[in-house]
Amino acid sequence: FSFRKLWAFTGPGFLMSIAYLDPGNIESDLQSGAVAGFKLLWVLMLATTIGLLLQRLAARLGVVTGLHLAEVCNRQYQKVPRIFLWLMVELAIIGSDMQEVIGSAIAINLLSVGKIPLWGGVLITIADTFVFLFLDKYGLRKLEAFFGFLITIMALTFGYEYITVKPNQEKLLKGLFIPYCQNCGTSQLEQAVGIVGAVIMPHNMYLHSALVKSRQVNRANKREVREANKYFFIESCIALFVSFIINIFVVTVFAEAFFEKTNADVNNVCTNASSPHSSLFPNNNQTLEVDIYKGGVVLGCYFGPAALYIWAIGILAAGQSSTMTGTYSGQFVMEGFLNLRWSRFARVLLTRSIAITPTLFVAIFQDVEHLTGMNDFLNVLMSLQLPFALIPVLTFTSLPSVMNDFANGLFWKIGGGVLILLICSINMYFVVAYVMSLNHMALYVGAAILSVIYLSFVAYLV
Repeated sequence: FSFRKLWAFTGPGFLMSIAYLDPGNIESDLQSGAVAGFKLLWVLMLATTIGLLLQRLAARLGVVTGLHLAEVCNRQYQKVPRIFLWLMVELAIIGSDMQEVIGSAIAINLLSVGKIPLWGGVLITIADTFVFLFLDKYGLRKLEAFFGFLITIMALTFGYEYITVKPNQEKLLKGLFIPYCQNCGTSQLEQAVGIVGAVIMPHNMYLHSALVKSRQVNRANKREVREANKYFFIESCIALFVSFIINIFVVTVFAEAFFEKTNADVNNVCTNASSPHSSLFPNNNQTLEVDIYKGGVVLGCYFGPAALYIWAIGILAAGQSSTMTGTYSGQFVMEGFLNLRWSRFARVLLTRSIAITPTLFVAIFQDVEHLTGMNDFLNVLMSLQLPFALIPVLTFTSLPSVMNDFANGLFWKIGGGVLILLICSINMYFVVAYVMSLNHMALYVGAAILSVIYLSFVAYLV
């Protein structure tokens, strides 16, 4: 083992780990803390571990073949399923990007004390594209260093909230290592499903398989390939451990401070603190519901304005970093599936425009206080896209014709298949629960028709 070699391979895993820290994940974390206290920490740890194993498959595909997942799909699938698969992955990227851009816009709104509206924050976030292009011009190592800086900001800001709130350490350890959920109901179960859906991102498999190609590996030499696989896996473990700690900060802060709180409790504290946002919480005995906007507000009411602004800085770092990795994913997916050879500027501009247009419409027609429902819808959308990354990555890493001597053994084939079945089942539950909550017959019929088409295509991939 060599630390020098580990440092040479360090970078792709940290870029990949950004998807575990995007605003959608942060919102899922704070909601699980507020709804279930410390009881779902073990679900977060399990989901992160499963995510690590799946990322390992994606990285191995890139290292062994010299091609990323979208390029392998382009070579292995027929034209019609290939285009359909590309559209599904593109939909996942758009859904994820909408969450990330709106997360950044909410952070800008909080930092400007409401002076910059949501649509203004979205327009500012478009500048990410140019920052990305500027940094990319100076090489991937500079880009990786910038993302490392943003992860450090998240660790410091959410760590500050953790130190300020001082969560109960005994409850934290119990929640992490004892898989239980005493007195849990439907809302806690849906929150557990939401954690899995938020953590495991479909487009992240495509991204990670492409990022590892940035390191020179002699693929004719099995020892070098084996060594590269080892160091990329170690780096991914470290990166996802850091992201897991930051997620724990968020869950435990809201578990300690806001579990079983009512709107009336928060309303009283916000009124006494002379908060301009106290009207957000009606004076009733309903259980407190929070999102990343209201989460920042309640932190400000309970722990002072510094907690609010530091929270907003953390959300801004999460949003900015994940929008740029989303742009990267879109670029790899588009050039891999469609075999496009455009200039980097044109590719980035197109993929960014595809994602930013619906986000801008949402920002114009929705106010910052009523976005929680949209976040649930986007989580459902990304849950639906999961099989379109997980099935191809398991299939291709199991084929000797693609991976040669590095193809998955029987353990990985069976274990990977069970994992994918479990994740897809969990996410299907989430989707069904969401559709049932809409209470409209026309939507049920539409969902049933789409389900038949969707399941047919999943069966084809299997």
